[in-house]
Amino acid sequence: MINICCFLTYKPQHFSPYPQNNMLDFVFAVDDSVTWHMMNLLKNRSHYSFLKLFGPKQISSIQSYGAGIYYNTLVPCNGRMIKYGVISTDTLIDDLLHWKTLYVAGRLQKPVKILTQNENSKLQAALVSNLKSAVTAAFLMLPESFSEEDLYMQIAGLSYSGDFRMVIGEDRSKVQNIVKPNVPHFQKLYSNILQDCPQVVYKHHLGRLEIDKSPEGQFTQLMALPRTLQQKITSLVDPPGKNRDVEEILLQVAHDPDCGFVVHQGRPRSVSRTAALRKKIEVLLIITASLRQDDVIRAN
Repeated sequence: MINICCFLTYKPQHFSPYPQNNMLDFVFAVDDSVTWHMMNLLKNRSHYSFLKLFGPKQISSIQSYGAGIYYNTLVPCNGRMIKYGVISTDTLIDDLLHWKTLYVAGRLQKPVKILTQNENSKLQAALVSNLKSAVTAAFLMLPESFSEEDLYMQIAGLSYSGDFRMVIGEDRSKVQNIVKPNVPHFQKLYSNILQDCPQVVYKHHLGRLEIDKSPEGQFTQLMALPRTLQQKITSLVDPPGKNRDVEEILLQVAHDPDCGFVVHQGRPRSVSRTAALRKKIEVLLIITASLRQDDVIRAN
């Protein structure tokens, strides 16, 4: 038996009169990827591309590159199309805590439906930490006073930083499409965090928030950011070769009138599907060459 946590991630509606045509997107977090793929290949072999020929171990190896998630797409299920991704629990926890790629962590900053949940306390803590980090990063990029919708727009936009689809205009209003119809769901997801945050005045009945923008307040927020974002900010501010302490650099940023802009520039570049696919193709070619070499050795 392997532990599984399954999320149904939110996909923005395109105002289709036929909701059944919208593809559902599932993410499975599993403790043992090799065993999971082995069992799934036995039960749902048709879900896989030609990669099924390489077996569960090699599929798991390919999964480990890029954002650390393997997707089966265009899978027919109960009269509609779905896709589902598989990620190891450890990789997911790392992304939730540190925003190394923000690929799955970014999705989980938006309303999702948790279909099955294991008792992994580290995963539960990481899920909450990811939401708190999203709020903190958004606070730093927003003015002193703002609406709840402004906050959720900022949070929903975090994971689209660096996504080429947002640049060339596949759907420039994607963030708006996510937030506007789902403000109550965002409120349910974030209300406890906002109410417990000592640096914000949350006027729930007015849908307004006021945040501490003093250097001391901003320094506290900067120190609470995920490691990857902190490192990116320090690399933007600290001249090469100076090697100052991270805390010293973040204190300097906290006093900078352009603190929010620096944080905005430092946002992690979410791994795009194209980049992840390119990396997985490279790995696949290496695996194929290795298998051919093994065949030659056995033949001799």
